Amino acid sequence: QVQLVESGGGLVQPGGSLRLSCAASGSIFRINAMGWYRQAPGKQRELVAAITSGGSTNYADSVKGRFTISRDNAKNTVALQMNSLKPEDTAVYYCNADLQRYGSVWSVDYWGQGTQVTVSS
Repeated sequence: QVQLVESGGGLVQPGGSLRLSCAASGSIFRINAMGWYRQAPGKQRELVAAITSGGSTNYADSVKGRFTISRDNAKNTVALQMNSLKPEDTAVYYCNADLQRYGSVWSVDYWGQGTQVTVSS
């Protein structure tokens, strides 16, 4: 079994900051890319930020300069530091990992349960 558990969501005022964390656990051989997606009501899920095992990052244009993704390969964790938050950042944020389990030759996408981020005054 593999689990991705997120933490750190909540309510914040515009201009504020939040830090999301995600820990992957279970029978994990290797984690390739990890990332954060979000889904606002009535909208499709979209990529927010992603990071490879080597540390290369990719951000949605809407969050560049405000959000920073990081990971700890030894602990199988990924974090998203969100600064200068805007009301349009309100969404459920999901952790994602492309990982390979022990005994498997394929890597598969795994998802966390999601954490709500609300930006409102």
